Amino acid sequence: MIQELLESNQFIMLVALLLIVSIVVTKFSTRLGVPSLVLFIGVGMLVGSDGLGFIYFDNPEIAQLIGVFALIVILFEGGMQTKWRDIRSVIAPSISMATVGVVLTTGIVAIASKYILQLSWVEAMLVGAIVGSTDAAATFAVLKGKNIRGKLEATLEAESGTNDPMAVFLTITFIQLLTTSEANFLLMTGKFFWQMGAGFLIGALIGYLGSFALNRINLDSSGLYPLFALGFAFLAYSTSSLLQASGLLSVYVAAVLIGNAELAYRYSILRFHEGFGWMAQILMFIILGLFVFPTEVFTLPVMIKGLLIALVLILIARPIATYLSLLGFSFTNKEKLFLSWAGLRGAVPIVLALFPMMAGLENSQVIFNVVFFIVLTSALVQGSSINWVAERFDLVSDKLTNPIHSLELISIGKANVEMMEFDVMESNQIVGQTLENIELPDRALINAIIRDGDVITPYGQTEIKTGDTLYILVSRKSKKEVKRLLEAVVDHETEYEKSRA
Repeated sequence: MIQELLESNQFIMLVALLLIVSIVVTKFSTRLGVPSLVLFIGVGMLVGSDGLGFIYFDNPEIAQLIGVFALIVILFEGGMQTKWRDIRSVIAPSISMATVGVVLTTGIVAIASKYILQLSWVEAMLVGAIVGSTDAAATFAVLKGKNIRGKLEATLEAESGTNDPMAVFLTITFIQLLTTSEANFLLMTGKFFWQMGAGFLIGALIGYLGSFALNRINLDSSGLYPLFALGFAFLAYSTSSLLQASGLLSVYVAAVLIGNAELAYRYSILRFHEGFGWMAQILMFIILGLFVFPTEVFTLPVMIKGLLIALVLILIARPIATYLSLLGFSFTNKEKLFLSWAGLRGAVPIVLALFPMMAGLENSQVIFNVVFFIVLTSALVQGSSINWVAERFDLVSDKLTNPIHSLELISIGKANVEMMEFDVMESNQIVGQTLENIELPDRALINAIIRDGDVITPYGQTEIKTGDTLYILVSRKSKKEVKRLLEAVVDHETEYEKSRA
């Protein structure tokens, strides 16, 4: 009994140290320009059996379960942060890249895998399918805070959020071809359309249900609202999966709908899920790092073959797939080049590479090792240079306006008001206006202004200046109108035309 207790205490200590080290590592990832997922995987490999030997882990079923759990959390957090007004105009090209692009990438990588790895054609197609999709976890993490031009960032986020169903479908299809003697291609095609269509509809239904419930049900504690929202993420995935539809697509669709609704206690929900999303990333990549045996992956044959396939993926397959899937859409050559370079691979290919191992395929270990090295190469080469490429192509835009934060007040259910916090920028229309000239709705009041570190008590003649931080007490019914007023920006072309007239 005492020995078991000591072992459990040691395990808790190890988990605590891993968590602290992983979070500190994120600081180094920013300074080094290396995606944090690489360092998280490194931490996992360091404490694994081929490293310091603290943890021995080689169970693909548990690794897959943890990976899927983490992907649900990460997709949900990323979807809630996605602005519908940004992705609405890029839905068509994003879906084209998520379907046609994945198929094209799969085919080109399969040709390379066939001759480099000396596999059968079906096994080569399986490798192509596993690395065919971009990764939502890696994309959301790398793009966050980079201020890439809105159209491009929205396209990448929508593509990475919706291309997993195609990759999963292709992976399972090729595994079935390898493990069964008969394959019904018509049935498989019907399954794909069912997965995409039903996954979308279930996600939309649960998204509407979730946003309605979050606004209508008064809970006893504000801390319950983020957990309540998370419950709908797992409900979307499980419902879709039980009906043989795409669970990951359902999660992303539900998250976009919930995130773009006017939610009570929205700020608390988003901040919780941002932290929980990081926790999920840390857990997932450390587990995947533990599952890897560096003595098997970092051998000369695996590294050479993995590097060759990675170069084909990055320099040939992804650019061709991007250009062909974007035919007919209004993207410049620079934008297409950037989109092809930003096709990051991350957790999804590694999780999919566990499927052949669980199916007991002959070359499953070879496939996993090569896929793992391809993902590392993609993360290091593409992930660390995305911002540089965007700046080089002049695709980084200035912020037009700052996000509006809501600070929840008083006890849940006691008041139907929020305190909004807004940082004024030069482009905002309210700059230079006095408070008496700003047409705020009746149930909204500017309570305080922070200017140059000082608190200013507002009155009618107070003029709004660039750099001010406004605190507005507003009822939830008036929140949308206040947001529209604050976020309005100056149309410089219109101003120029007026001055000339």
